[in-house]
Formats: sequence, structure tokens, C-alpha cells
Amino acid sequence: MCQLLAMNCNVPTDIVFSFTGFAHRGGRTDTHHDGWGIAFFEGAGVRHFVDHQAAVASPIAELIKRYPIKSLNVVAHIRKATQGQVALENCHPFVREMWGRYWVFAHNGDLKEFDPVLDGPFRPVGNTDSERAFCFLLQQLRERFGNQHPGLPALRAAIADLLAVIARHGTFNMMLSDGTAMFAHCSTKLCYIVRRYPFTAASLADEDLSVDFSQVTTPDDRVAIIVTTPLTTNEQWTEFAPGELKVFVDGLPQT
Repeated sequence: MCQLLAMNCNVPTDIVFSFTGFAHRGGRTDTHHDGWGIAFFEGAGVRHFVDHQAAVASPIAELIKRYPIKSLNVVAHIRKATQGQVALENCHPFVREMWGRYWVFAHNGDLKEFDPVLDGPFRPVGNTDSERAFCFLLQQLRERFGNQHPGLPALRAAIADLLAVIARHGTFNMMLSDGTAMFAHCSTKLCYIVRRYPFTAASLADEDLSVDFSQVTTPDDRVAIIVTTPLTTNEQWTEFAPGELKVFVDGLPQT
């Protein structure tokens, strides 16, 4: 299975600390060496980096660990291939435009006999079940709501319905964001933490590195980190329930 990482904040924040530990799972502390990728929302734009090399050997991953790109929403993925060859076009996250916004998607799992009819503008470039699921999801949302964003409550309900349909075909842990909210769905394994005042120090599980967040934040900051397995050893992470969809806005899960 692949590894997922996402961040949702109320102020632009860098993901250097979390990504440093996460990247080690791409071939050093775990066996996920079939490519990786990360996407940062910045205003209406997206910085999108993917590489078919293992994250621990990728010069692009080294750039991300050293360059503090600040964003409100970030999606990252480390791939262990189950469907589709190891190639750049099969690296997550995938990016598409809909309703005048970029959408970013990453998936951890394996979908069996999932071959929906895709007859609209959203078509896969690679040959993964993940990209097919993303295109199907956007196609169905476009069919339901036409050319206008429906607002978060209606969108959340529709996404929940569609994720249930896709998940019938197998394991479907996923991250999805339009730059304003982060949708995270758990099929088998996902957890999150919200860092906020009073901030404390955190130590990575995959690297000998600690950060005292009280020295680099303000009392108003909120940062939600969602990941496949906990990144730190001294923080309390909350597990998702199987089948659960959570939506994060401004660094907090919405009820």
C-alpha cells in the first residue's frame, strides 16, 4: 500500500518537518519506492512536483525538504505500485481543473474491477485505478452540479455518496482538495493531529529530528496533519474509523 500525507491550515504554513519524515518512508524506513509526489496550493495556483524515483533518492524531494513553500493545503503521496507501471504519469497526486479551481487527489489502496465509463472531459493519462477513480469522481460531481460549485455542505454529501460507491471495489484511502477544504477518506488506515496553541515540541518517528513549534508559530495558528501512520513519537494522533470521511477547513475537522 502507498502512503498519504496532507496538511490543512488557517495560515500559510510550510510542511518541511512532516515531509522530511514522510519522505524516508519512500525507500528507507519503508518499502514505498515506486515514485512520489506533492502539490501545494498557493492562491488560485498549484505547485505540483512528481518523480518516478524513490523519495529517498530523488533530488526533487531534497528540494522540498530544504525549501519552505508555504501553503494552506498540501497533498503528498509515496507510491508502492499495485496497478500501472512505475512511470511519471502514474505518480500521485493528480491534478485537474473543475469549476475554475484546481483539484488535487491522491489514493492509497487497490480497486478491483473498477472500470467506469468516462465520457466527459476528465480522462486518465496513466493507467492506475487511482487516476480512474479521480476522473470518475469529478465527472460525477460535474453531472450532479453542472458548471457551478455547490458549496461545502452539498459537496461534502455528494462526495460521501460517491466515495461509498468507489470503495465497494476495494481499499480506498484518499485525499482530495480544491484549495479551500481538505477531504480525507479512510478505508483501512488514516490518522490526524491538529497542532494549535499552546504549541509544543514534536519528534519524528522516521528521522532523528525535533521541532519546537512554539518558536515558529503564533497563538492563532492551526495546522491539521493527516497521514497514513503517525509521523511523530510524542504526540497524540487520532485514528479515523473505517469508512469515515472528514473535511478539514482552516486547520480543523468540520462536524
